[in-house]
Amino acid sequence: MKPATLRAWSKVHTWSSLTCTLFLLILTLTGLPLIFHDEIDGLSKSTRPEHWSAAELLPVDRAMAAALARHPGSVPIYLSFDEDRPVINLTTGPTGDAPEAAMQFNPIDLRTATPPHGDAPGHGVMDTVLDLHKDLLLGKVGEYFLGAMGLCFALALVSGVVLYAPFARKPGFATVRRGKSNRLRWLDWHNVIGGVTLAWAMVVGLTGTINTLADPITAWWRGDALARLAHDSTGPIVPYRPGIAALALRHAQAAVPGMTVQFVAFPGAAFSSHDHIAVYLKGATPLTAKLLTPVMVDARTGQVDGVAPMPWYMKGLLLAQPLHFGDYGGLAMKILWALLDLVSIVVLGSGLYLWLGKPRPARKARAA
Repeated sequence: MKPATLRAWSKVHTWSSLTCTLFLLILTLTGLPLIFHDEIDGLSKSTRPEHWSAAELLPVDRAMAAALARHPGSVPIYLSFDEDRPVINLTTGPTGDAPEAAMQFNPIDLRTATPPHGDAPGHGVMDTVLDLHKDLLLGKVGEYFLGAMGLCFALALVSGVVLYAPFARKPGFATVRRGKSNRLRWLDWHNVIGGVTLAWAMVVGLTGTINTLADPITAWWRGDALARLAHDSTGPIVPYRPGIAALALRHAQAAVPGMTVQFVAFPGAAFSSHDHIAVYLKGATPLTAKLLTPVMVDARTGQVDGVAPMPWYMKGLLLAQPLHFGDYGGLAMKILWALLDLVSIVVLGSGLYLWLGKPRPARKARAA
């Protein structure tokens, strides 16, 4: 590689790294507890496992009626099911297309048709950590800004490989020079650790960037594939009638055997249409459980009106979200993700140390 080309790549690596290092340190530090989000949340819940039989569970419509009775005049907007206990979560509002600020969240125990005991409402510590990791507590501006930092990180990784490749060919990959200055030893360790964790860092960086684009990707899908599946219905919102939810669930599950319900969107909701109940089902394997298949059910008759797998860009988004936190291979993969996260903190810290420890004239020349 020509000296001029090497200097250009060195500047790219230096400034792309410096631009994103502080924010990446925030993301790695907040990402560490988020890897174990489910386990941490479980500490605040009862450790005694719940046992129940299907015979003691009330019909879904009766539980929904109990939730609606808590907010007279409200209609159902979304319905989901807890995985570890017989509880439904009904989101209600004054209308089917009510804004998020007007919605109420209602967990209901299917055994008693009452709110479950021990549920603590409010915004927990882990929710705040997630918000900080997602958008720096700055909303959409922070989210898109972190997406740009993810691209800077990817550029830093690529430029780092370009710079290290010629060096690695001479003494060999993963060589740490002995008898040299502390700065040179740290440079070698920075290169070695960065090279070993390169693939993981690229996966986490790019999936994080994809996740920051979740809203525009989802909006595109809703206006394109979902609208076609719902036949672009724009008439008045079909009113909810008792009994239709159970009918829609039964027919949707019959249309795609072997899948289970993830959530339900009622007429007027963002993930449905004005005259459909959209039932979103997931697969049974660790991979297919992350992918959703929407089944559009006529809100008047309860009959299936259309089924369509997600398009490739939505599949990419749905797979990127759990992969970012290592949520595929159980606790073992989460531990691996956490160890790699700690290693990445060392890489970021060593890179900052190497730049700060550079002699001042060299730093000025590099910045010129």
